[in-house]
Amino acid sequence: MFIEFKDVSFKYPNNDKNVIDHLSFTLEKGSMLAILGHNGSGKSTIAKLIMGLLKATSGSIYICDTLLDEKSIDDLRQKMSIIFQNPDNQFVGVTVKDDIAFGLENHQIPRQEMLEKISKYATLVDMMAFLDANPENLSGGQKQRVAIAGALAMETELIIFDEATSMLDPKGTKEINAMIKKLKNEHNKTIITITHNLEEALFADRVMVINDGKIVLDGSPQEVLKEQTILEASGLKLIDGIAIIKEIEKTSLLSKENKEKICEALWELTFKM
Repeated sequence: MFIEFKDVSFKYPNNDKNVIDHLSFTLEKGSMLAILGHNGSGKSTIAKLIMGLLKATSGSIYICDTLLDEKSIDDLRQKMSIIFQNPDNQFVGVTVKDDIAFGLENHQIPRQEMLEKISKYATLVDMMAFLDANPENLSGGQKQRVAIAGALAMETELIIFDEATSMLDPKGTKEINAMIKKLKNEHNKTIITITHNLEEALFADRVMVINDGKIVLDGSPQEVLKEQTILEASGLKLIDGIAIIKEIEKTSLLSKENKEKICEALWELTFKM
């Protein structure tokens, strides 16, 4: 297992309520997990706990069978990287090339090796033509792709996307989701994507829905997204295909057989997105 949470709880100072409440789950290496939840559900807190940005109030977190604590955090962080929701807060270089190089320079990677990595990962995220550009002049989607290139250049085993599309326009969102699919399908990365958008969970191996710091659903996208009542109770908006299925199931204008055929076809179309 790459990650294991054992009865983990977390609450912020001066707050009596747990943001994460006795949470236990595992994540296999090389798999993709989508964590869904409304704002304030605790899903982003999970990412911060994994990265060691927050310390669990109780319980234990293991990364690659090693207990995450003050002694191990520096070594374990070498295995993980995170992409946050606001791309403007992630830039430290005056050019795209400088930004991708930042982590490599901190790890004292030899110059020639560093240049090769910059070229490799800028090409992978389709940003090679922008290496000398000022990040301020890029679109939101382009900025996030640069942030992904920087994470990939560190060659970490785990990449966490924490609401990485929430501040992007539809075009930028499409670009980043395509990049996540590419990482999942063509590169052996362990991926966690944290979102409130059900469409971004369709291509995950596994979906976990968090509400009030607890797991309320856990399974394949097909299994989880059929639980419409629980999804709505968790503050999540149904994607269009599922909403249409819900309306068809309620109508009295179609026979039961026709309803089943139409709903089955819509489910197939939903998971081909």
